[in-house]
Amino acid sequence: MPLMGHERRDAILECLRGARCAVSGTSLAKTAGVSRQVIVQDIALLRADGHDIVATNRGYVLREGASEQSVPTRLIKVHHTVDQLEEELETIVDLGGTVQSVMVNHRAYGKITANLDIRSRTGIERYLEDIRTGKSTPLMTVTSGYHFHRISADNEAALDAIEQVLAAKGFLAEVLPYEKDNLDG
Repeated sequence: MPLMGHERRDAILECLRGARCAVSGTSLAKTAGVSRQVIVQDIALLRADGHDIVATNRGYVLREGASEQSVPTRLIKVHHTVDQLEEELETIVDLGGTVQSVMVNHRAYGKITANLDIRSRTGIERYLEDIRTGKSTPLMTVTSGYHFHRISADNEAALDAIEQVLAAKGFLAEVLPYEKDNLDG
């Protein structure tokens, strides 16, 4: 028997809180005994209630736990070619980082952000496969390879190491004065 409104939303929150990775809408729908569209509506209601739920290309992620535990995060600016994308992402995850999102600061369109939640080489492979088989290109292509990543790690030392290695590989880019005013956190 399908769960009713508030019970279903409570169950969704519990499922997302206990998940170690993104949970697909299809999986949530199957668990709750409702359609995927009902889950989409429930996610919208949960967001309206103040829950920090993000949709990634692999499903939904509840970020409340990360905020409560004060996981160190950092916004970094990088520049590289599409051919170097895999090396950049592998550098971050191999040093213990998670690529939470990608953002470009386009002069005409403003700030454009996409959630990624890439934590492993398997996640990188999935992302790159989505790029290769889709009719899309990486967001960084709209700004000639310049883009930002919000990354997180277990500690500041890991974030420092990630930045050092990215700098050594020539991927780190300087944040320009006009960008500083347009960036959050």
